Amino acid sequence: MLFLGIDLGSSSLKLSIYDAEKGITLANVKVPEFEMKINAPQFGWAEQNPEDWWENVKTGIHLLKNNKKIDLEKVCGIGIAYQMHGLVLTDNQLNPVRPSIIWCDSRAVNIGNEAEKSIGVEISQNKILGSPGNFTASKLKWVKNNEPEVFKKASYMMLPGDYIAAKLTEKAQISTSGLSEAALWDFSDGKLATEVLEKMNLPESYIPEIVPSFGNHATISPKIASELGLNKNAQINYRAGDQPNNAFSLNALKSGDIATTAGTSAVMYAVSSENTFDKKNRVNTFLHVNNTPKNKHNGVMLCINGSGILYQWLRKMISVSRDELVSYEVLNNEASLVKPGSEGLRFYPFGNGVERIFNNKEVNSGIENLNYNIHQPSHVIRSACEGIVFAMNYGFEVMQSIGIQGKVVRAGKDNLFLSPVFREIFVNTTQTTLELYNTSGSEGAARGAAVGFGYYKKTEDAFKSLKCIERLEPSKELSLQYQDIYKKWKQNIKIKA
Repeated sequence: MLFLGIDLGSSSLKLSIYDAEKGITLANVKVPEFEMKINAPQFGWAEQNPEDWWENVKTGIHLLKNNKKIDLEKVCGIGIAYQMHGLVLTDNQLNPVRPSIIWCDSRAVNIGNEAEKSIGVEISQNKILGSPGNFTASKLKWVKNNEPEVFKKASYMMLPGDYIAAKLTEKAQISTSGLSEAALWDFSDGKLATEVLEKMNLPESYIPEIVPSFGNHATISPKIASELGLNKNAQINYRAGDQPNNAFSLNALKSGDIATTAGTSAVMYAVSSENTFDKKNRVNTFLHVNNTPKNKHNGVMLCINGSGILYQWLRKMISVSRDELVSYEVLNNEASLVKPGSEGLRFYPFGNGVERIFNNKEVNSGIENLNYNIHQPSHVIRSACEGIVFAMNYGFEVMQSIGIQGKVVRAGKDNLFLSPVFREIFVNTTQTTLELYNTSGSEGAARGAAVGFGYYKKTEDAFKSLKCIERLEPSKELSLQYQDIYKKWKQNIKIKA
């Protein structure tokens, strides 16, 4: 039995075909060839066209269809992972009424802050474990306040993955974990946070059918099945935000498990069996994919907006006078030529919207201590890697201050974790053991579909074939060096008023 996994990021989409019986991935594709564009109509805004996502999904499925080793008719379940917190507004025919306001868009920060005051800090913390912040509910309120005619055209509020599921099935739905991403899940009562909707003056009618992360959500529409060459009985069996899904992909399902990733953004995500939250809203708590009414599982998450997107920017800058972009492997090799500390060069990896770990404020970004006689491109690259990890560690310290205690962190050997230098900086700065796995978000989504379909009797059965391919421990000598470098970096953070 085959399962299709779709991972919708803000840079690209990845699709995987997973053979549940053999426990292996048969094929992977990535679309488009170059990173998807993020539009910024105004400073601090970030939008993408949901229809572009859908066209890329169709392209990816057609690429898989052209693989002679795969029979898409044997795909019986589909899992979808997606960029978190985005707002997709559609009419009743599931057509977008405006571009999606995506995760790194900052326009709704003040609306979220005002909503927290209106709801009441104590109620907000007890109900949604924090503030509406810059999450999806606040973005919906922004549209209502600033684009009333657009708001009137809308029938459904969905997250990016829900939109893809809706295009496949012609049915609007949203998951419980997705509602928690939107700051619309009541953790105390285990239901839609209607009190938050009321206080924000948002209509409950915009919330589509609510489904769990796993299960038979809906069957693919006959029209789409025919167009894409899929089994007409294929179901959507799983959906999750990219970070809960990354944790799931790495079999991080028990309290104390920690997963990380450094793709477009950099994230640390810890599983907790408690309603753990940060009163200052620097890190956030969401429902984990395996949460049930009888078995609580939440995910405590820190997010640094500028990670892979910074590395992507560096790649473009270094390639500016070349016919082709240099590879990321070249960047990784260049970083290895420089000693820890980058000879005093410090990089602050912000500049992609407001940062949650600084209470949704703008923070200084860019390079400090640049010396034209000393520093070469290799210093800039290494200092960027150090800055990304240091920002992650800053947030990890916040997580530890509210009770997260794990010392083993799991990651897919992908994106920045392909860099030996980045891995060295990570383990010696965070003082954790890093376990690397050969998996991906789209493969995890496919495994999730197999679980939701019921192919596996127990969730852990989906991971019998998942093996740790590398394990890295911190070095005493390097740890001392990086702790000193990190301390100096941390002291020079400048938060903008």
